[in-house]
Amino acid sequence: MSERLQRLRARMTDVGLDAFLVGAPAEDTFHTLAANRRYLSGFKGSMAWLLVTADAAFIAVDFRYFEQAERESPGFSLFRTSGDMKSWFGSLIGQAALTGKRIGFEPAGVTMRDYQAMKKALEKMPPDERPKLLTAPPIVEELRAIKEPEEIAAIQRAVDLGDEAFQAVAQRIEPGLTERQVAWEIEMYAREHGAEGMSFETIVTAGPWAAMPHAQPRDRPIEAGQPIVIDMGVRVDGYCSDLTRTIVAGGESDDRFREIYDIVLTAQLTAEELVKSGMGGEEAHMLAHNVIEEAGYGENFGHGLGHGVGLLVHEAPRLAKTSKDELKDGMVATIEPGIYISGWGGVRIEDMVVFENGKARVMSHAPKLVA
Repeated sequence: MSERLQRLRARMTDVGLDAFLVGAPAEDTFHTLAANRRYLSGFKGSMAWLLVTADAAFIAVDFRYFEQAERESPGFSLFRTSGDMKSWFGSLIGQAALTGKRIGFEPAGVTMRDYQAMKKALEKMPPDERPKLLTAPPIVEELRAIKEPEEIAAIQRAVDLGDEAFQAVAQRIEPGLTERQVAWEIEMYAREHGAEGMSFETIVTAGPWAAMPHAQPRDRPIEAGQPIVIDMGVRVDGYCSDLTRTIVAGGESDDRFREIYDIVLTAQLTAEELVKSGMGGEEAHMLAHNVIEEAGYGENFGHGLGHGVGLLVHEAPRLAKTSKDELKDGMVATIEPGIYISGWGGVRIEDMVVFENGKARVMSHAPKLVA
């Protein structure tokens, strides 16, 4: 963690901050809100604040997390909180020697209530001693986008388990099973084989329901010959995976499905082959979009090509029409083109890749159909 703090401090200097405050907009019960806090400190609890200065780092926790913070965040000084933020924030600022300094906070990690509490706490100080609270750029997200070797190894373990869970369940899918039953079978397999949890609620959609990319599974039985989109991911050692496959259960696929599947697969393989470090997120997206558009389905591919994956299943970089992100070695991202047709259904195929030596190495190995 010390190297991460060093990189953070360098970026703080770049943007003119004396201190950096890291929190979360709500209690992180489901491990989806406080990735920056965990990344910097190793703390896995649901509630804490970090305050990092040029020469110190504090973790502020209440009674529930004293022992856990001491164990998981040994590089941080423990600051014990009690009551609401208004009652203890000023003391933390004093202990950190930030009188009159510039404190950056993450706008996505501080609610209006927290901000008002901090302002109230600082109002108790003499005006010439009050530090300035400033919204900061996404410094930690930028650091997290470039994965360390240990992070890539953890992500690969999550990818491998996700692949395994998909294969184990997909071969057992038969007409009559409901979408919800299939989703539950995937989650049970993942948890029984070492997953801490799922990256997100598993998506299983069959037939016309699959025309909605993020539709939720239903208690509706799957019919023979229906295309089934399965989008799933697992968490291992805190890191996520993300995988989508489209299959047909209990019957032969028809000509329309084979046509659309072949277009999506061609688009995906083209993007995986041609995407490279130094490329912009928009340019990467167009590698697949152009294939789909030339086949006559451009309007049916309405989402981005992919997104970063790490402690969260959606993080930097973005591969999309409007993305200004630059792809760099060490980044991990998804490549997931799709075609969605209202009244018919959809096809999406998704792998995870890591950028190494200027190119994308595919991390996912779950089988795809031969259209």
